[in-house]
Amino acid sequence: MKILVMNGPNLNMLGIREPDIYGKSTYADLCEMIEAHCKEKGVEAEIYQSNYEGDLVTKIQKALGVFDGIVINPAAYTHTSVALLDALKAVAIPAVEVHISDVSKREGFRSISFVREYCFATIAGHGFAGYTEAIDLLLNMPEKRI
Repeated sequence: MKILVMNGPNLNMLGIREPDIYGKSTYADLCEMIEAHCKEKGVEAEIYQSNYEGDLVTKIQKALGVFDGIVINPAAYTHTSVALLDALKAVAIPAVEVHISDVSKREGFRSISFVREYCFATIAGHGFAGYTEAIDLLLNMPEKRI
């Protein structure tokens, strides 16, 4: 199985940005954890981060025929991007939405998620472990969904 792990704006600032919410671990730490988990599970993964909505849309479009699943943390674009939702719908690759923090316990606007309409599961508030949980969900999907 080949999985695309996508991260939106400001996630490259992990360890610096609001450590009381996101912790002190860095984006490099997150990538190492994901890579180790994928290696253990026999999964090929590509990790991608961009601060630009159009780059994320293009990456989703280019995933068609290449990846079997997508783990996506759209970050701030969660609450604003119909474009990401439309790209996910267009490629029809199974996807799981991930958020490091529990967005339901933060500002009210964070409860809105456009991509959630497409994703078959959402994991929020589990820290970095949410990514490995999302990968495992994709791995354990019935074959007919992949």
